[in-house]
Amino acid sequence: MTLPDFSASIDPVKLDKLAEVAVKVGLRLSGEQDLVITAPLAALPLVRAITRHAYKAGAGLVTTFYADEEATLVRYAHGHDASFDRAAGWLYEGMAKAYAGGAARLAISGDNPMLLSEQDPARVARANKANSMAYKPALEPISNFDINWNICSYPNPSWAKLVFPDLPLDEAVRKLADAIFAASRVDQPDPIAAWDAHNAELAKRSAWLNGQRFSALHFSGPGTHLTVGLADGHEWHGGASTAKNGITCNPNIPTEEVFTTPHALKVEGTVSSTKPLSHQGTLIDNIQVRFEAGRIVEAKASRGADVLNKVLDTDEGARRLGEVALVPHSSPISRSGILFYNTLFDENASCHIALGQCYSKCFLNGASLSPDQIKAQGGNSSLIHIDWMIGSDQVDIDGVTADGARVPVMRKGEWA
Repeated sequence: MTLPDFSASIDPVKLDKLAEVAVKVGLRLSGEQDLVITAPLAALPLVRAITRHAYKAGAGLVTTFYADEEATLVRYAHGHDASFDRAAGWLYEGMAKAYAGGAARLAISGDNPMLLSEQDPARVARANKANSMAYKPALEPISNFDINWNICSYPNPSWAKLVFPDLPLDEAVRKLADAIFAASRVDQPDPIAAWDAHNAELAKRSAWLNGQRFSALHFSGPGTHLTVGLADGHEWHGGASTAKNGITCNPNIPTEEVFTTPHALKVEGTVSSTKPLSHQGTLIDNIQVRFEAGRIVEAKASRGADVLNKVLDTDEGARRLGEVALVPHSSPISRSGILFYNTLFDENASCHIALGQCYSKCFLNGASLSPDQIKAQGGNSSLIHIDWMIGSDQVDIDGVTADGARVPVMRKGEWA
């Protein structure tokens, strides 16, 4: 279905502020740094605004790659079967070359979360795996935080229709846009100052957790009794961080989390999701998994179970954790009461864990560690990195010290 242009429903002043925040807070472009953007076609107004602010900030060359939902569906309707085991590796190799040359990365999210929900799960899984394998050269500079990068969002009409199904489409787009602006702090008089204050608060939370040096976190709540061992020499981060290229950026807009690296071999117990996971066009709901010695040995879901289990078979690291993140239930995104069906937003309404690849920056002196050293300290390696939500106002979290003592970290979803 072709959706009409609803960009007139979006406040142009706030959209321009979002573009400015993406460049000045999210990326903090340096000198004549090049920029690589990926975006859905519907996000063209935001792409143009970001491009303008990037060049005004001194960017060298801004290059954008667009994705088209209808073209994606055409592939599933008419593509020959063998094509689902292929991906555009040449494109990702080119991106990796750009990052190696110093380019920054910006991704605009907003695709229809349910785009592939009616497609063959086996084909979806094969295409996702092929894409993950091809994407690895471009993903590594991001997951290793070699470069400054950022993700922000645009209220694509197909996404808005899912979030607000009972509203006329123009009203749904307007309401989703306003929610994005509020979560991204661009509805405030001085968004950049608001981000400075928010980053300072997240830094305080990270510093407290780093001072505790917990060996594990224990989560307890309905369907959840999970102990997440933390990697040796782990380090907590949140908000603005400094990439290996020396640029301090905010990778996620919005963000409410503080996060670190679990130990890939030291996760035990059961955990249930508290929000649906939208993964590359498929909705996976009511996830329940059981860990033994760090590995998922049992997994089920009320919806999207086939896709979930195929994701878990991507590689050995796909069944292990690469991230654990703490978010208070009272975060602005949680208070909005909106289920976004978009990980960038829903993960900032809830504590969450991520399957797959860890972040090397979440280790003490992480920039100087080799992949083998990161593995030896418990860091996980995988082609995927998929966040899903496990926190709510019914979940308690304790920090476990090296001698087994427990320190309250969160009670009923709030900082203790």
